[in-house]
Amino acid sequence: MNKYVIPVIIPYVGAKKDWIFDNQQINKNNGELTTEALEEIIKKHLKKIEEADEHFYVELSFIGTDFTNLSEEKQEELLEFVQKYIRMERIDGIKVSIRPNNITKKKLKMLKKYKVKTIELEVYSSNEYILKKIGMEFGFKDIKKASRMIRFYRFNLGHKITIGLPESTKIDDINTAKSLIKLKTKMISINPVLVIKDTPLEKEYTREEYKPLTVVQAIETCKELAKIFNEKNIEIIAIGFEPLDSDVKQEIFSEKVIAGPFHPAFREQVESGLWYDAIVNKIKKLNTKVMEVEVTVNPEDTNNVIGYKQENINKLKEVYDVDLIVTSDKNMKNGKSKIEITKEFNWGEDK
Repeated sequence: MNKYVIPVIIPYVGAKKDWIFDNQQINKNNGELTTEALEEIIKKHLKKIEEADEHFYVELSFIGTDFTNLSEEKQEELLEFVQKYIRMERIDGIKVSIRPNNITKKKLKMLKKYKVKTIELEVYSSNEYILKKIGMEFGFKDIKKASRMIRFYRFNLGHKITIGLPESTKIDDINTAKSLIKLKTKMISINPVLVIKDTPLEKEYTREEYKPLTVVQAIETCKELAKIFNEKNIEIIAIGFEPLDSDVKQEIFSEKVIAGPFHPAFREQVESGLWYDAIVNKIKKLNTKVMEVEVTVNPEDTNNVIGYKQENINKLKEVYDVDLIVTSDKNMKNGKSKIEITKEFNWGEDK
């Protein structure tokens, strides 16, 4: 069953002064989130679901900052309000994001009471030195303890990691991925660091003490991490960062983002790159000159196989002189494909 996520930005709580970066500022929500505003958001998305005329698993996701930064009263007020939609079977589950050092038995019992199903830990990295460098008040021991507690209380466990952190390397990012797999994570979000205005990282960037990843570097790192998680059948729920409100996207980024690997279709770039690699690997295994290849996928994967602005089609033609034909089959599972060589160069015809 396809999932439909209703994103709800909770009131932004400013980063501690010793944090070196804070990507969450981009989705800043001014003012308090009222139940009236929450109802408006829910109804807007439920209307979209009705118009789609498709059955979804509907998840309401509180995002923007650590949910437990809100007062206990506010947390319960918001969660209690969602209950009527759960009872009406209009919403199937709730997801919240929390930092590892804020996980306690009391908070988990409260979240369980209000039928929260998924907790995403904002871990950033598994490297102790890097966590200290970026101003986090927790280490990997806290990540392990929080992960165990979340599993013990039978929540779905997710982790959010960040690539391109100060003094972090691709090897560090890969080690983080492998460490979280050992913690039995069920889902992953991967975000690259963006240099945000009015953060200590902006000062480091201005002094040329920090160099952000390029878009290409970030895409290549995310591809490697995606392969690692895909091999373990771990759901990747987000890759890259985009503002939630597309209408004000350019305004927000021109005001807030100083530098970093932002791309309007970052996830698509990563996923289309993975498809391209798979097609090329298939071609290279054949002891023949391929002229045309046909890839059959689920309709939802079609655009990624074609590539952003038909990048895969163009690159295969330019680099390998191979024509790419993409066909869709709704019976094909998402992420799966059938790759067939439909035309080979016949050397005999040249004689």
